Amino acid sequence: MNRHIARIFPRRTKATPMDDMVFFNEPGLFLDGIIEAHISVTFTWDLPRAEYLLKEWERVMPTKIGGPAVGTAGADFEPGMYLKPGYVITSRGCPNHCWFCSAWKREGDIREFPIREGWNVLDDNLLACSESHIRAVFDMLKRQPEKAQFTGGLEAARLKDWHIDLLVDLKPKQIFYAHDTKDDYEPLVEALGRMTNAGFNRHTLRVYVLIGFNGDTFEKAERRLLDVTDLGAYPMAMLYRDKSGKTEREWRRFQRLWARPASIYRKLKEIV
Repeated sequence: MNRHIARIFPRRTKATPMDDMVFFNEPGLFLDGIIEAHISVTFTWDLPRAEYLLKEWERVMPTKIGGPAVGTAGADFEPGMYLKPGYVITSRGCPNHCWFCSAWKREGDIREFPIREGWNVLDDNLLACSESHIRAVFDMLKRQPEKAQFTGGLEAARLKDWHIDLLVDLKPKQIFYAHDTKDDYEPLVEALGRMTNAGFNRHTLRVYVLIGFNGDTFEKAERRLLDVTDLGAYPMAMLYRDKSGKTEREWRRFQRLWARPASIYRKLKEIV
C-alpha cells in the first residue's frame, strides 16, 4: 500500500480502513509526506459530499475521485487500500444483467485478478469465474486467520456439487445468496436444499432479499422474507435506493426488523 496517498471517504462503514492515511473531512494541518489524495465513493447519494471534498483537497494536492458510485471500472484489488484488511476482491463484473444492479454496467463481464489475502469475499459473482480461479480462492481462504465469509454473495443458479464440496471443507462463517427477483426463487430453493443436505443451517446461510422497489408492498416483501426462512436460511432485507438514496421511514423501519438474525427470530416467534 502506498504510504504517500491519502484516502478520503464521505462516510465511514464497517469496511472502511482505519489507518493514519484515511480521512473523512477537509484536509487538516498535518499532511507531511502525502503527495496525492484519492476520494473513494461507494454510494451515489454520497456524491455531493464527495464532490465537495474533492474541491477542498484539490486546493492542497493532486486529487482523484473514484469508486462504484462514480461508474468507473475498478482496478486490481489492493488489500487495505480502500477496504479494511480482511476484505478481499478476487474478481469484478458479472455476466448477468439485473435491472437493479450496476456491477455489470460498471465492470462488464467477469475479470479475474491475482488472488490476494483476506477472508471476507466481496466479488460481484465469484461462481461465474473459472473453476481454476474459484479453487485457488478457496485455497487462499483456508489459510486465513479467521473463518471465511461470502458477503459478496454466491449465485444460487450457478451452484454446483463441487462448489458445495469446497464449502463443506472450508466451513465458512457466513454464505450469502440472493432473492431479488421471481427468477431467483426456484434456483434458491434448490441451492438451499442442497446446502442443508450438506449440513449447513440458518446460522451460516443468509439470503439478501430486495425490498421497497417500485410496486413492492410490505405484505409482498414479508412473504418473500418468510419464504426464505422456510427454506432454512435467515434473510437480510436490502432496501432498494435510487441514485438519490432517498427512502421512506416506514420502509427503513421494516428493513431493520428483517436485517439481523436476532430480530428476525423474535419476529418469527410473534408470527407463530
